[in-house]
Amino acid sequence: MQVDLKAACDNYDRIANVALLLIEKGKNYPAVAKRIEIGRYITPFMDMNKQPNVRPYLWDASAIGKIVGNKSLANQYDFYIQMNVFGVPYAAQKQVKGCEGRNDVFIGNLYFDVKAGQKRSNTAYQLIPIAYSDSLNNYKATDSLGKTTRTYTFKTEKNLKDVEFFIISSNHGANKNGEEYNRRVHYIYVDNVLQLKYIPGENTCEPYRQYNTQSNGIYGKTPKTDEQWQKFSNWCPGAVIPLRKIKLDKLPKGEHRLQLVVPDAKFENKEGYIPFSAYALGR
Repeated sequence: MQVDLKAACDNYDRIANVALLLIEKGKNYPAVAKRIEIGRYITPFMDMNKQPNVRPYLWDASAIGKIVGNKSLANQYDFYIQMNVFGVPYAAQKQVKGCEGRNDVFIGNLYFDVKAGQKRSNTAYQLIPIAYSDSLNNYKATDSLGKTTRTYTFKTEKNLKDVEFFIISSNHGANKNGEEYNRRVHYIYVDNVLQLKYIPGENTCEPYRQYNTQSNGIYGKTPKTDEQWQKFSNWCPGAVIPLRKIKLDKLPKGEHRLQLVVPDAKFENKEGYIPFSAYALGR
């Protein structure tokens, strides 16, 4: 999957994503039966008058191919793709030449690279949407106040094999000591067993400097060392948020739990959140 994002009249870093919507046959949008997040990304600080003014993003979307290419699911649902980009034009209206009075913020094109000649699969899959961009923090959106913990229950209709969980999370909060500037250890549990442990953030954000054509306080005028980037950046303006995976050989029929825990998150002054998405696909 590729998104080509072109600058218009928002020159700040914003959160954006692509979603797959499954709508039951015979019904129309917005009657959505299932919604899953395929990919999440952060827009660069872009001045539309400077080059490059287009940022291409790429994802491995093979799991989506299994869904839309499946006969049983295609007989039950119509598939829609939704591209969402948050944007606010007010700063650009004052700071970017040509944006006075304009409200268009970004222009996006979406592509899928599909191998020709493939037939729909007869494999019986269960698709399990678990969370779609749900907020998590320790002061409001949490299982227990004061703790950054979110638990989801889901059911498997039959015994499943070759189960894959797909996880997307990113920390946000631009206030002083905000969560997007502090790297925290994240834990994912399935049925109370730790299955994934990770710390968000790339080694360096320098590869995306070329796309950040609007002056900003993140990149500054001179390159930073890897150590400097790793001290504060949870994500890079202009980068893809990783799609993380958990693989289980089998999952029995019945009720299960998936839990995200970020024990060191602080959310200074009760600001910030972690948007969390998860879905599973089993045979």
